[in-house]
Amino acid sequence: MKKLSFLTKELEELEKSGLYRRLRIISSSQEAQVIIGKKKYLSFSSNNYLGLATHQRVKDAAIEAIKKYGCGAASSRLISGTMELHDQLEKRIALFEGKEAAILYPTGYTANVGTITSLVDENDVILLDRLNHASIIDAARLSKAKIAVYPHCDPAKLNAALKRYSKHRRKLVITDSVFSMDGDLAPLPQIIEVAKKHDAIIMIDEAHATGVLGENGRGASEYFRVEDTIDIKMGTLSKAVGGLGGFVVGSSDLIEFLRNKARSFIYTTALPPAVCAASIEALNIIEDDPERRQKYWDMVTYIRNGLKSMGYNTGASSTQIIPVIIGDEKKTMEISKFLYENNILAPGIRYPTVPKNEARVRLTMMATHSQEDIIKLLSAFEKIKQKFYS
Repeated sequence: MKKLSFLTKELEELEKSGLYRRLRIISSSQEAQVIIGKKKYLSFSSNNYLGLATHQRVKDAAIEAIKKYGCGAASSRLISGTMELHDQLEKRIALFEGKEAAILYPTGYTANVGTITSLVDENDVILLDRLNHASIIDAARLSKAKIAVYPHCDPAKLNAALKRYSKHRRKLVITDSVFSMDGDLAPLPQIIEVAKKHDAIIMIDEAHATGVLGENGRGASEYFRVEDTIDIKMGTLSKAVGGLGGFVVGSSDLIEFLRNKARSFIYTTALPPAVCAASIEALNIIEDDPERRQKYWDMVTYIRNGLKSMGYNTGASSTQIIPVIIGDEKKTMEISKFLYENNILAPGIRYPTVPKNEARVRLTMMATHSQEDIIKLLSAFEKIKQKFYS
């Protein structure tokens, strides 16, 4: 086998620059407390926002599905992989979202790639928020459409860009609703107003908002009361819903179009039946137990206010994603290491995931965290102030 020597060199460069990434192996479920190397750590890094990944009703639903249907779907949806649980989950998602229809993808990443590349080509233009998720950016590049990037959460600059590209066949405006590294909200009402003025198609990525935001957990579009003005809405089952998979909801025509055109739907094996059953039950819980969401937001607010009172910079975060912005990359990783040594799992995020000099410790909470867990987290940040800033 030919040795790819350039790989060794590039890995060495990553190591020298402090950008080498290593995996931590968790040998427990995604609870508020996880086990790594036989030690227990409080996890403030999971997207299992509502704690549904380990909810007993969700686990029971998955177990029963395995007993009846086995482990895998064994084929793509258009060959023989569409099982009744796929159909039931798509109908359940459409009902939950209040839309005509839904389509399932194996992941949120493939949902964005399949949807975006199906809708536009070299005759069209895509307008992206500068901080959109990597899956949106990658999909835009794959589509071969013209790409225009507007400054973060800036409807005025979006308006100017749409004027410049007015002659393109289709104009597709795409934004995250909750930004995964900053925890801030896109100004959806203003973005939609601008897009509609220019007859642009509007696509919203609700990955970090699904199940969490809005009166019924339908996301930022529900929170802002703009659900009926969005053409294409994407969400995930892998975060607050606690499972795996991505979905898109919209008109029946949109969903039928994607079933026929989206390559990441057509050419991949379907989600395991157990994942579908678990997601159906998780959506039931989200609807049945709104108090879980309210208690969760009380916790999030308490933690953010506690950090701010200590003088930490949490940026424009107004959601469950709280960045503690340090700036210096080396210090950020030292702080993350200090937390880890104090049995708290909270990752340091640095370039290229975030811009240079904007490194941060990214905190996320779970509804299953206790008051004692929160006190321990805030106490650790008090110690960080004394150790790193005195």
